[in-house]
Amino acid sequence: MSISSQFSTLSLPKMSLTTCSSNPRSYLIRLVLQLFCASLLVSSRNLGRLPYLQLNNGDGPYIWPLPWQYTSGNQTFTVDPKLSLVTSGNGGGSLIVSEAFDRYKRMIFEHASSVSHSTGVDYDLTKLNVVVHSGNEELQLGVDESYTLMVAAGDKLSIIGQITIEANSIFGALRGLETLSQLCDFDYGTKTVKLHSAPWYIQDKPRFTYRGLLLDTSRHYLPLDTIKQVIESMSYAKLNVLHWHIIDEESFPLEVPTYPNLWKGAYTKWERYTMDDASEIVNFAKMRGINVMAEVDVPGHAESWGAGYPDLWPSPLCREPLDVSKNFTFDLISGLLADMRKIFPFELFHLGGDEVHTDCWSSTPHVKQWLQDHNMTGKDAYQYFVLRAQEIAISLNWTPVNWEETFNAFATSLNPRTVVHNWLGSGVCPKAVAKGFRCIFSNQGVWYLDHLDVPWESVYYAEPLEGITDVSEQKLVLGGEVCMWGETADASNVQQTIWPRAAAAAERLWSNKESSGNPRSSVLPRLEYFRCLLTRRGVPAAPVRNFYARRPPGGPGSCYEQ
Repeated sequence: MSISSQFSTLSLPKMSLTTCSSNPRSYLIRLVLQLFCASLLVSSRNLGRLPYLQLNNGDGPYIWPLPWQYTSGNQTFTVDPKLSLVTSGNGGGSLIVSEAFDRYKRMIFEHASSVSHSTGVDYDLTKLNVVVHSGNEELQLGVDESYTLMVAAGDKLSIIGQITIEANSIFGALRGLETLSQLCDFDYGTKTVKLHSAPWYIQDKPRFTYRGLLLDTSRHYLPLDTIKQVIESMSYAKLNVLHWHIIDEESFPLEVPTYPNLWKGAYTKWERYTMDDASEIVNFAKMRGINVMAEVDVPGHAESWGAGYPDLWPSPLCREPLDVSKNFTFDLISGLLADMRKIFPFELFHLGGDEVHTDCWSSTPHVKQWLQDHNMTGKDAYQYFVLRAQEIAISLNWTPVNWEETFNAFATSLNPRTVVHNWLGSGVCPKAVAKGFRCIFSNQGVWYLDHLDVPWESVYYAEPLEGITDVSEQKLVLGGEVCMWGETADASNVQQTIWPRAAAAAERLWSNKESSGNPRSSVLPRLEYFRCLLTRRGVPAAPVRNFYARRPPGGPGSCYEQ
């Protein structure tokens, strides 16, 4: 049975006779979920609304991003610090699941772990059951991230108690673990972890398949640990794509074995990434259900390449775009991408293509002659370069992603597999999907995090489907991405520039649009709560209400009111 098929209405879980007969354990869980869900539908007054958080008495908690469908009660359960994991299904034995359980257990019981377990406390919740139907560990665009989460205390009348997460994929199970972790908090009075507003029944899935964050390591080098911290924090908000803008005109920090002089374009010999480093980032992200989409921006934004290979420059005084007239330029791009393909398995690869100014080509004698010989204008050569780079990427079984200028300049010539990446403003995705292209939304007016004067409300209410009413065209919008350009951000402040505003976009990309309330009465308290959850987990997220993002608090006060 597909979990995602249950989301069109809040109905009781359907049971397949074939599934039941072949998997008695799954049948039992589904039967209990039916009975449990039925009782909640009758008794819960919280359908469609999360319990109100009263900070003074600890009621709550809030969940971010908001689940699609849920019911809750008015009970509080205690959670055993020795919470055990019981897995089943084809994917239950996955190392990705077990390591995620260990991570979340450390977070949930950060304080309780130091408390003696021999106090005779009779805990309500002692076991977590995780059922994962598929053992496929391949992480690609559109992987099933749906899950069902049930929390019910065991008693004499219950045939199955504790906590159950059921998912079609291991990555859906990861999303369920994140939600579970947000339901738990530490009671400093009793020194126990409690789960409020129980029992819970949650059915959840993402609204969009692509929920990204761009990280720029060219304008300022970011150490591996900083990148990992960003990836870890992304998983808390259920973002699932790290767009790694590794290279740009300022620096080329990546090792390329086929062309070893390329990383001479790094700022210093200490600000570099080996191929093993990049592979480590990809694997670290996969363990958290996050794909890594690398970007090689051509033909512009590439001046740093010539530090190792000056022949890539049209001339020493005119260094970009890359020299379109030389086969060496495309041989190098082919070798670069072939090396990168070995460590970046995600099906999407970003080829940039933005802000290409062709004056350098038309003013350099040998390039100008080449243009004349091929009867090309500067715009023609720009198109030629982009399409040839696309062919290289496609030959390596990548789907090319390009910034919107390529679509704006020569849409009819782009490979039909191209994903158009919007950034300049609104209205591009509607035009792209109308022509059959897929699109990623990153309107700079609302989703560029380096724009420090954009408030969280503008980020939250930006709509990737704006101007698209046709259902078939809406499906061509993969999702969206917030962009952390690095001109004014390095390891000292990148996290507080990203958070909490990236979380506002994360909920827009995950949650049902119609389920969110207005900023002050519903969204703001939950966002402030999530910001404080981030800080408790070691993420230096800035106050929500700052006029300029990433500034520290203006004075004393509670984390929950900043």
